[in-house]
Amino acid sequence: MGTAADPAFDRDTLRRGVEGNPDILLSLYADDAELRIVDHTTQPSHPKVLHGRNEIGRMLEDVYSRDMSHTLERCVIQGDEAAYSESCLYADGVRVFSESMIGLRDGKIAEQTLVQAWDE
Repeated sequence: MGTAADPAFDRDTLRRGVEGNPDILLSLYADDAELRIVDHTTQPSHPKVLHGRNEIGRMLEDVYSRDMSHTLERCVIQGDEAAYSESCLYADGVRVFSESMIGLRDGKIAEQTLVQAWDE
């Protein structure tokens, strides 16, 4: 398992990825990573599950193609686990907030559960 000292995963790299470089963000994922997304359309009993770096990359391309800003609010890395909060703002003023819990393997994201909510 990765550690907080592993140079492949650190807070600064995560910040650069989240705040505007989806290629950097995607590089933090293991090839076989799993991302579970929970929100009001994909509820806890039926989350959206993305398998592997390719599926996650397609989702990141979609998200980062939108006219919005992303800010890493908080990040905690401890051993082979991490958690972070992200806030986003669309150009029209709609806000999105998400929390992620991450399991790391060899310094890469192996599993992530993301819970998000947005203005409607």
